[in-house]
Amino acid sequence: MIVTEKLEVNPAKVHHRPIYHGIKRLFDIVASGIGLVLLSPLFAYLAIRIKHEDHGPAFYSQERIGKNGKPFRMYKFRSMIVNADQMVEQLEEQNEIDGAMFKIKDDPRITKIGHTIRKYSLDELPQLWNVLIGDMSLVGPRPPLPSEVAKYTDYDKQRLEVMPGCTGLWQVTKRNEADFDEMVWLDIIYINHSGLWEDFKILVKTVGVVVHPNSAY
Repeated sequence: MIVTEKLEVNPAKVHHRPIYHGIKRLFDIVASGIGLVLLSPLFAYLAIRIKHEDHGPAFYSQERIGKNGKPFRMYKFRSMIVNADQMVEQLEEQNEIDGAMFKIKDDPRITKIGHTIRKYSLDELPQLWNVLIGDMSLVGPRPPLPSEVAKYTDYDKQRLEVMPGCTGLWQVTKRNEADFDEMVWLDIIYINHSGLWEDFKILVKTVGVVVHPNSAY
């Protein structure tokens, strides 16, 4: 899809909705806390499987950029080889996404268990901790890397107006089928139409995506 329409974030949707933002934050705290407790057996199982494959760390953290350009450490289950970050530059020519994003469908850095947990988005589960401590929300634009933000235009930076999320509109519609411009476009649509009902619908669709993956890699 070629995005020809430029959208602008509605300030009222970002700054002047204390009830919505308050309820959203309360739900994030309760849901992430319950999720961490209930999913702890799965966390332990995945950690053991990842550790067993190559004896590297089970968890992986990376600096990401959050609301208003604030950096934070985002946590994931490690799905790539230990030195994956050091290989980005040599793989740059294989990047399949136009714009300020790096994605390779058949990424050679992904481990055997990594393919499985990425397919079902299980590598993202530790981000429930980021939600609990207030770095992220359950629903919102995905947090970009500092190197990606360095390439952002002022238009692209609009997606940093709100708290980043574990899932969002583009993940449950296009996901890896979307190019960078379309991702930004969908993020701005979400920001301008965000609400408790919209967040609920995205969370329900996310469950469907996990059960029936839509081209995750």
